[in-house]
Amino acid sequence: MKPAAFAYAKARSLDDAIRLLGEHAGDARLLAGGQSLIATLNMRFSHPSLLIDISDLAGLDGVRVAGGLVEIGAMTRHVTLERSSDIAKHAPLIARAMPHIAHPAIRNRGTLGGSLAYADPAAELPACLVALDGEVEIAGAAGRRRVKAEAFHKGLFETDLGPGEILTAVRFPAASGATRVGFSELARRHGDYAIVGLAATAKASGSALGDVRLVYFGVGATPVRARKAEAALAGGNIDAAVAALDLDPEDDIQASGAVKRHLAGVLLRRVAKQLTEPAA
Repeated sequence: MKPAAFAYAKARSLDDAIRLLGEHAGDARLLAGGQSLIATLNMRFSHPSLLIDISDLAGLDGVRVAGGLVEIGAMTRHVTLERSSDIAKHAPLIARAMPHIAHPAIRNRGTLGGSLAYADPAAELPACLVALDGEVEIAGAAGRRRVKAEAFHKGLFETDLGPGEILTAVRFPAASGATRVGFSELARRHGDYAIVGLAATAKASGSALGDVRLVYFGVGATPVRARKAEAALAGGNIDAAVAALDLDPEDDIQASGAVKRHLAGVLLRRVAKQLTEPAA
């Protein structure tokens, strides 16, 4: 199929992009990496009157580490994160997740901000950002604001972005010597969307774990924290953590809810072992 007709504008600056979004009140879409948008345009799931190209805007990409925080620009491409020594050192959870995201051709063009704003419930990066206790920065006509990652995703393909707003960056605490991370997912083939996935972080205190965050993807409309399992795993009992998994996934075309819940337990056992190892 071919997309419905639309106008095209190349934004000259972030303010220009925000202005164009405001002038077309909910009837414009941003083109960043385009790896999801082009497909939805071609299938006519999306039919904006205007496509605003922000792919060349300066200052919206790159990885910065300062003051104990990692900041990543929304236009940073997946391949940059995958190859970044700063990400490997200061955000090892992101580094572990990157090879699971789609295929190299998509990682070469896809962007961090695009993945977060698209809000696919089976995507890796939204879950990672919640596990990292991160936040997103949003710019609009009224200025800039910050939203905690857990509050950013509202529902299936739905975020806290309002009309005329653009996601510009994410921030989260940099890893320390006590940081432990774990990541695993199950897909029908490598690069496919996950049937079930799990991103996790914790802080090591001797042989014990604290501040455990277990965030599943592919089991709900948004990333899902398994809080009861977090508490059980912090107590050092993996079997109790699996038994306490507070998930209620629905059936979908990938698997039944019962199968997804079983696989969630399998992933928890795998990731729990990763959390006992110092981050690479």
